[in-house]
Amino acid sequence: MWKDKSPGVKILWVWTIGTAAVLVANVATNRVRDMNKIVNAHEQSSPPPDNPPPTDTIIGDKFTDSSLDEEN
Repeated sequence: MWKDKSPGVKILWVWTIGTAAVLVANVATNRVRDMNKIVNAHEQSSPPPDNPPPTDTIIGDKFTDSSLDEEN
């Protein structure tokens, strides 16, 4: 089929397919960018967690490391 077509028609097909590929890539890039904006906005607007991270405390002569849950 391609052997029967003139070089001008082949160039037009390549141009058309290339343009379509660029447009599809542009739309995909814009959608990914929009989704990232939505996710980032959602992460920034969400409240901090209710339970704070564990902290180490010193009571009297004993040192309690809450990350290990044992007394030293």
